[in-house]
Amino acid sequence: MNKMSTVIGFTFINKVKTKSFIVTTLILAILVSIGLNLPYFIDKFTGDDGAPAQIGLVYGNQPEIVESLKNFGEKQTGNTYSFVKYDAADEATLKKDIEDGKIDGYLSFNQGTEGAFPEVSYISNKDSMNASLAASLQAALQSVKTQYITKGSLTAEQVAEINMPVHIETIKAQAGEQGAAGTDEGEKATNTINYIVVYLLIILFFMTNMMTGNMIAAEVTAEKSSRIMEILITSVSPLAQMFGKIIGMFFVGLIQIVIFGVVVAVNISLPHNSGILTEFNLDISQISVQVLVLGLVFYILGYFLYATLFAAIGSLVSRTEELGQAIMPITMLSLATFYVGIFSISTPNSMLLKVCTYIPFVSPVSMLVRIGLGDIAIWEIAASLAILAVSILLFGWLSAKIYRTGVLLYGKRPSFKELRKAMKAYKI
Repeated sequence: MNKMSTVIGFTFINKVKTKSFIVTTLILAILVSIGLNLPYFIDKFTGDDGAPAQIGLVYGNQPEIVESLKNFGEKQTGNTYSFVKYDAADEATLKKDIEDGKIDGYLSFNQGTEGAFPEVSYISNKDSMNASLAASLQAALQSVKTQYITKGSLTAEQVAEINMPVHIETIKAQAGEQGAAGTDEGEKATNTINYIVVYLLIILFFMTNMMTGNMIAAEVTAEKSSRIMEILITSVSPLAQMFGKIIGMFFVGLIQIVIFGVVVAVNISLPHNSGILTEFNLDISQISVQVLVLGLVFYILGYFLYATLFAAIGSLVSRTEELGQAIMPITMLSLATFYVGIFSISTPNSMLLKVCTYIPFVSPVSMLVRIGLGDIAIWEIAASLAILAVSILLFGWLSAKIYRTGVLLYGKRPSFKELRKAMKAYKI
């Protein structure tokens, strides 16, 4: 154990201090920060400073419609725009006010045919209108259009009801008296925030597992190809080396997860991002602790399952140039696991995920989705954990025998027959 702890410490410190680890972690942290602040950057580059847009209203040919639009805008709260009245369509004055910054643009109503709603034009010095502003103005114009066509036969409440989009809510049937009860706002917000957490955790776990797994295989192959392995095994047993490297790399991956978690927390807590969370009714305190705890447990178990395979494959390769081809099957399996989780995140109770719950290589991700977003019984979680633990013991034992044999086999990669024969000579 003393020798294994030495290997763990050496592996951890050696990898954390490398330029590749520092640069990769830094680049990923920057990309995460950019992604979380992308809406803020878009607003800054498009010139949106958060203040309501000043929209000119040209009365001209349609004073009735313009007056209705103005009244509608004044009754709304939290608008992204405010109206500035212009009695006549003096284009020179309007363009000058746009250039001077008095207004951001103006709405012009054409004459149109009798009884029909006129065409509306928005004139500004920009190529396109802000998406949020366009949606707000379209909603206002839709309400004014309804009033114009009905000619006052409907009340304001009826017009608002007509323009209200129909929302279809999906509700799962429940046994008992509460069967068809609607989902309250707090539960919806919780589901939304957990959806985001599960999505981010799947990406984070996949990235860290692939990076640490490749580093394990690369380090074993490098030591073997440089013949350093022959010196190392005289002082440290191959098994202590293998599990020491795996545990050391585990701490490297854990450090990365902590760094990315801190980066996400810091960016989310920024004032402009806090406003976005409030706008979408998202509360960080609603994140399920169960998702985080069980997600971490399944990540740890999934890591050790894949790490043992990476170490075994790395021990069979004599040259680093051949490593990429050798670990390709494990890489493809990892990608399949990642895609199963990502593409099934909207259907957490699908039969695919239920089956994957009991497949050890896929269960860490599928269980994360089911625990965070689906319905799962406690016995299913326990069964999945048990299968995963047994699989780690089985593949750990197999990988240890392969590693013990492979580190001293040079030249071309051994065939299954040769490897099996060599493994029989060693008892673990």
